[in-house]
Amino acid sequence: MSPTQSVGVQLATVAGVTPARIVSAEICADLRAGEMLDTTFDRRSVDLDARDRRWLRELVYGMLRQRNAIDAILAERVRGGITKIDADLLDLFRLGVYQLLHMGSVPAYAAIAQTVELAKVRRGVGASRLVNAVLRRVDRESDDLTPVLPADIVEALAIKYSHPSWLVRRWLSRWGEETTEALLTRNNAEAPVVLRPFGIVREQLEAMLESARVHVEDAPLVRDSIQISGGITLTELGAFRQGLFFVQDPGSTLVTHYAAVPPGAVVADLCAAPGGKSLELSRAARMVVSADRSPARLARVVANRDRLEAGNIHIIAADARFPAIRPVNAVLVDAPCTGTGTFRRHPDARWRLRIGDIAVMTSLQASLLRAAATVVAPGGLLVYSTCSLEPEENEQQIETFLRDNSGWRLEPPPSGAVPPETLDAGYLRVLPQVHGSDGAFAARLRREE
Repeated sequence: MSPTQSVGVQLATVAGVTPARIVSAEICADLRAGEMLDTTFDRRSVDLDARDRRWLRELVYGMLRQRNAIDAILAERVRGGITKIDADLLDLFRLGVYQLLHMGSVPAYAAIAQTVELAKVRRGVGASRLVNAVLRRVDRESDDLTPVLPADIVEALAIKYSHPSWLVRRWLSRWGEETTEALLTRNNAEAPVVLRPFGIVREQLEAMLESARVHVEDAPLVRDSIQISGGITLTELGAFRQGLFFVQDPGSTLVTHYAAVPPGAVVADLCAAPGGKSLELSRAARMVVSADRSPARLARVVANRDRLEAGNIHIIAADARFPAIRPVNAVLVDAPCTGTGTFRRHPDARWRLRIGDIAVMTSLQASLLRAAATVVAPGGLLVYSTCSLEPEENEQQIETFLRDNSGWRLEPPPSGAVPPETLDAGYLRVLPQVHGSDGAFAARLRREE
């Protein structure tokens, strides 16, 4: 048992703090140590029941989506500001304020008392008194808590919509205020769960879900995907256990539709984890070689393949910079990227990302493209994709590749492969603020015979 887990046991037995709140503080500590939100959430919440997991998710993901706005509120009510507050204590403040202002199901007295007890055990009596005073003031003033926004439009939007200033500045210069504000708003909405039927037609899966009292509706852009809601635990559904669907946002699904790999092809998915695109490609391909360099991430690919009984997916551990395969008909490089198109789904990413990461990612992506090109058979396809909105990672990456590599051309997919509104000069471009899904970019490159 780790020291943090020991603290959790102590809190549960001595302070009477609810397990979900204990875990929320531990997740915040993991994020500060560099762990990804999805990973720590799954690990830390494994022993919670389904109701507590949903509550915990609402709290932690929601707080991260509102972090800058919460900090602005705290800065006006903590003597001396928040810059000198211990990072652990600051996260406790944020969790408490989020409960007070955004979780209507939580009584104010419970949000305050529980956060105070949490602070007492984690940071001491003095810290708990400060938390008590500040949260009580926030509660008293809750009817008029709009933070004072700076005159500068970049800083104002960064606070109002809780995004890093440098990203807001980039997006404003590219799209202007109205479109940027639409994107920021979309990023702060809860990401829906979208299912892809597998081995069953949409209508049959929809009937099974409705019989299990799952609310279903159409998903954007992809007509045979199903969007669901209602706080359902997917693993408890019979259709999940029978391997009749997998989870995939429409933006990701459209990448494989845009690829338009011919039936019977041998395809390599070189950055495959968690495996959704491999599953989608396996519908028409004769064989899919699904590769990733991380054995831990490949475990999810294996689990998905086995649950859906996709026998034509062959999984290997391999670094995409050094692909250990013979030339094949088609190669997909779903490249690591800054992920700026998926902030609604990964609200921690906006705080983890630094401006220098774009240059780091573009260098890696260029090396992946060059390597992937070596294992495409003459006449074959190379499909490059990201979930980034940044031009350096997308069209600029492809323009550089085509300039430096003769014998390749950008080839749009056949008519009808994807909705026409998602095509931009031959590229696939899906924008959250326009299309209502996660962001996605793809380029379909044909090698000469």
